[in-house]
Amino acid sequence: MNRQSLLIFLSVFCFTILNAQTKVSGIVKDNSEKTVPFANVVFANSTTGTTTNEVGEFYLQAEENYDTLAISFLGYKTKKIPLKSRVNLNMEITLEEEASKLDEVVIYRGKTSKKNNPAIDILKKVWENRRQNGVKAFKQYSYKEYEKLEFDLNTIDSTVIKNRLFNGMEFIFDYADTNNVTGKTYLPMFINESVNRVYGDNQLGKKKEVLLGNKNSGFSQNRNLIDFVKDIYDDYDIYKNYIKFFDKSFVSPISTTGIDTYNYVLSDSAYIDNKWCYNIIYYPRRENELTFRGDFWVNDTTWAVKNINLETSKDANINWIKQVYIEQDFKVLNDSVFLITRDFFMADFGLNKKKGSRGVYAKRTQLFDDYKFNNPRPESFYQEQVYNPEAQAYDRSDEFWEENRLEQLNKDEKGIYIMLDSLTKTKAFNRLYDLATIAQSGYVEFDGWDYGPVYSTFGFNDVEGIRLRFGGRTYFGQNDPWRIEAYGAYGFEDNKFKYGVSGKVLLDARSRLILSGGNRRDVEQLGTSLTNSTDVLGRSLASSSLINVGDNDKLSSINLSTFAIEMEPLKNFTVRLGANYREIKPASPEFSLDYYVDEERTIVDSEINQTEISTILTYTPGKKVSGYGVERNVVNEEDFPSLFLNYSLGVKDILNSDFNYKKLQFYYNQPLLIGGLGRSNLSIEAGKTFGEVPLGLLSVVPGNQTYFALYNAFATLNFYEFVTDTYAAAHFQHNFNGRIFSRIPLLRELNLRELVGIRGVYGEISEANKSIDASGLLLRAPDSEPYFEYSVGIGNIFKILRIEAHFRGNYFEIPDARSFAITADFGFHF
Repeated sequence: MNRQSLLIFLSVFCFTILNAQTKVSGIVKDNSEKTVPFANVVFANSTTGTTTNEVGEFYLQAEENYDTLAISFLGYKTKKIPLKSRVNLNMEITLEEEASKLDEVVIYRGKTSKKNNPAIDILKKVWENRRQNGVKAFKQYSYKEYEKLEFDLNTIDSTVIKNRLFNGMEFIFDYADTNNVTGKTYLPMFINESVNRVYGDNQLGKKKEVLLGNKNSGFSQNRNLIDFVKDIYDDYDIYKNYIKFFDKSFVSPISTTGIDTYNYVLSDSAYIDNKWCYNIIYYPRRENELTFRGDFWVNDTTWAVKNINLETSKDANINWIKQVYIEQDFKVLNDSVFLITRDFFMADFGLNKKKGSRGVYAKRTQLFDDYKFNNPRPESFYQEQVYNPEAQAYDRSDEFWEENRLEQLNKDEKGIYIMLDSLTKTKAFNRLYDLATIAQSGYVEFDGWDYGPVYSTFGFNDVEGIRLRFGGRTYFGQNDPWRIEAYGAYGFEDNKFKYGVSGKVLLDARSRLILSGGNRRDVEQLGTSLTNSTDVLGRSLASSSLINVGDNDKLSSINLSTFAIEMEPLKNFTVRLGANYREIKPASPEFSLDYYVDEERTIVDSEINQTEISTILTYTPGKKVSGYGVERNVVNEEDFPSLFLNYSLGVKDILNSDFNYKKLQFYYNQPLLIGGLGRSNLSIEAGKTFGEVPLGLLSVVPGNQTYFALYNAFATLNFYEFVTDTYAAAHFQHNFNGRIFSRIPLLRELNLRELVGIRGVYGEISEANKSIDASGLLLRAPDSEPYFEYSVGIGNIFKILRIEAHFRGNYFEIPDARSFAITADFGFHF
């Protein structure tokens, strides 16, 4: 079939399946050929409409048939255009100025006044009455929530259809449709429906969601993808100063800070659901900031928002997102309370923001109904369960969905299930799916086990030279009750084979009772973290860095065996009892861990054998997980605080163990989203070792001799530059998300982001621990004053690169001290 025949076929097909829709698109200009941004575009005699964007363009779609389009804006005559067909695209519309009102009306194109502006007067009324609206007006509440998530490929055209990538999957294009916000043709690839009952108590400050049903198609076994889709959408409140999604804080147009960020224009007034409402158009005062444009309707007696739509500015400093569109509808419960009934959120993902570029839509539709109020429940009702598989919720009948959907699926949405179920049975799709899974997880899937992670296959260090690694894990499903992981590695410089193996089993799902154990024999850069890791297979990037600053020969050979039992008595609170045995010795002749074994300091040993028993408490309030197997997927990564407390006991003579000691460690990490100022992260570490121990068991202040960012390490410190038995450290980093650069001409177009940081550590080392050391290293601690360094950097370079310059603050007198360092970090961030 040639291109012309294909387009004719698709046109006939689309007309056939969409014959109950009206679609229009185009651009609005004035008599001088200037575009008219933020003009109202509606189907005549309806409430279905939109506004033109910053360059006067619009797209509007409705399920019903309409024959007239009305376009209006302050200072112009309303223009009505007959629609000759159900699809009218690429229209050019010219508005005429309304001369009789030019003396009365100010036509706003740039910044609007903050004084004597009726739109801002109305906005102030909204602020005064905002606490009286919604479920917050009641002591207790509950409601039913229906949620529909969908992923779509967009900008489907003939070049996509004929692409060899889709050989064997051509039937999927029969299900293509047109997006009612952007006007792009899209192809559904994933759909997930859920029904929840939500309970809340404003007096107790508690909220609970009970999953009644869940249904999906497309990637139903890929838990990571499903969780990613759900984590896109944070709960947001338009009445708050900031609306958060994609780890960014956008200024809300309803907020008290809005008048410094947006221009407001009182555009219209009309009855909506028998309530007189005012229409206010808003748009950003400045470019490149995290802002919206759109309009909202406000009731004239309760001063509550009846309807609002928000569309991100095209130049907003956010990666991989071409557009975000939000629409919320509220209903009147009584004269003083408005409740949300519908919330629609759509994100247009793309590699760039060019108008015709292809990408993916992520859409969420939420509907709310069956509100009930002031039914108190005991506080115990809101206690979150540690074990909550809700297996029955994932196997609901068709009758359940017919009864509980608050909005029935349209014909195209029903077809998604059929198309996706057929798609997953094709070999061509499964090949693409496997490639995407490898890129996302790092593992190559086989029947019952996975090979990987593939990103660890290659490494290099001064001891091993070129290092090759291969490994894998068992994997039968996302809720496996047990898992085994193993790897092998070989260094071509030391000609030695290394390995690691670990396993864990879930004994009781309700208490999350897990047994785990493993053994690892490998080369490792010790002292890259103050807080001990319990991961037997863990390995620091510093152990395999391709490029280093100075010599990187202070590596150790370690033989580590661990056994632990852990449980979760309360939600997100874990108790772990463990034991480990370590054999530590230098991995190269240039490095020594020697220590004296007699009081006369005449006998030296170069290997440490140590048995240790530990009790670890971990608390992560606000962490969201999915699944109920031995390993669960964290949904909101880096979005919650973490607290860690470890008490370890070194026991001498058990398994030839060498030392008695006690060690106490504390760690606290807190991500901070500071409104429009960006995102920060604060971490605090403290610890003390009681008893005499050699260098290999002391707390080394983590230096970084690589050119890559290492978490909670000091970039201008060399390895083993500071050694302590008592320490306290703090790290603070802030990302302004481009707030400063967005105000600088030329720079604003690059969407760069400003980074600042400061970190410091204070520590001591006892004379007793110094006296048993025979390594030849000069053991010093930052005890005269805290060591500190600070950094400045630029992020979002080419959207994936962050470069930071680090400056040492003191202790310049130390031999080979580095006063300056550069680190880089790669990653995909919004």
